[in-house]
Amino acid sequence: MNLLHDLVKKHQQEVVNLRRYFHTHPEISKKEFNTQKKIMEKLTALGLKPKVIANTGVMAELTGAKRGRRIAIRADIDALELQDECGKSYQSVNRGACHACGHDGHISMLLGVANVLTDYRENIAGTIRFLFQPTEERFPGGALSMIEEGALDGVDAIIGAHLWQPIPIGTVGIKSGRFMASPDEFSIAIQGRGGHASMPHQTVDALLTASQIVLALNTIVSRGVDPLEQAVLSIGSLHSGDTFNIIPDTAILQGTVRSFEENIRQLIFERIETITRGICEAAGATYKIEKILGFPPVINELSCTNVVMSAIKESLGENKVFAVNPSMGGEDFSYYLEKVPGAFMFVGVGNDAKGIIYPQHHPKYDIDEDALAYGTEVMARTAVHLSAMEEPFPVVNN
Repeated sequence: MNLLHDLVKKHQQEVVNLRRYFHTHPEISKKEFNTQKKIMEKLTALGLKPKVIANTGVMAELTGAKRGRRIAIRADIDALELQDECGKSYQSVNRGACHACGHDGHISMLLGVANVLTDYRENIAGTIRFLFQPTEERFPGGALSMIEEGALDGVDAIIGAHLWQPIPIGTVGIKSGRFMASPDEFSIAIQGRGGHASMPHQTVDALLTASQIVLALNTIVSRGVDPLEQAVLSIGSLHSGDTFNIIPDTAILQGTVRSFEENIRQLIFERIETITRGICEAAGATYKIEKILGFPPVINELSCTNVVMSAIKESLGENKVFAVNPSMGGEDFSYYLEKVPGAFMFVGVGNDAKGIIYPQHHPKYDIDEDALAYGTEVMARTAVHLSAMEEPFPVVNN
């Protein structure tokens, strides 16, 4: 299997160049047309037959020389609606679009895997399916459209990777079971009665009511959820009023709920309703709650996770893989895992010495590009191992 390592080295600079190209030319969700065109050009040049899927996505397959399983590898391809401030030669030229979540690296790594495995075809038992998925950054995500259009037809297992700044370069984090949470959203609109700030007794203060709700909502997890469970409730936005001497009649607050279990999710939303109703009734205000249930949680399957861990050790060394704590971030890769067994991993890109210190979704976000080779090799090696597996994969009951 050292040949795989040598092939990764052979294609390493091309993968870096591709990453810089995609970083320079990012496209936001549902508008990844140039990105799609570039991907299809590269896959076609390898002798593959890519096809359009989910409007701006791409799917292609590589069939090995021997019979085996069909393994899918997924990369998301959309950028964020954000102004790039990385300050590098490859800074975005598309105003208001920025690959500040690492998807440029995901695209280039999967193209790198396609290059490597094309050269390695004679040693592959089975078929590798390459999935370039659009619209991960915008709910409800592009995974559902990919699945509806056949992305998982005939697939035995699936893997995916996310470049991850909190993890140091040269390491990969993964664990079986809970990996990433369900990201839910909610908004609460408060209707009071406005008036002059000098006569508060004539008003129903929507701003004060909303402030009390914000404080009370922050007790839900600390006092209503089992401490051994994992859950987050955060308020990210509160808008009310326009000037200093008018008590506003409306207020809108927005927040997110993160959880792994459906009963915890339901408990939190029930408590949001109860608390909001009680405070509004006491104040004489009315309210309306809207909630958006996000992706299901990412739950890694054990046997696939073990194969990934073995591939990491073979590629990077025994001490370069570790069991990460579950992330309360969300990922629509979860939809694939509801259909077929698989595993998702975090490839470390953080490097203080190189100034790679900014987190995902920060305008100065960047990666240590050495991670691209690590991710490429781990995914290629995992896919080869999984496609050659003879024992049956577990059945996913969803």
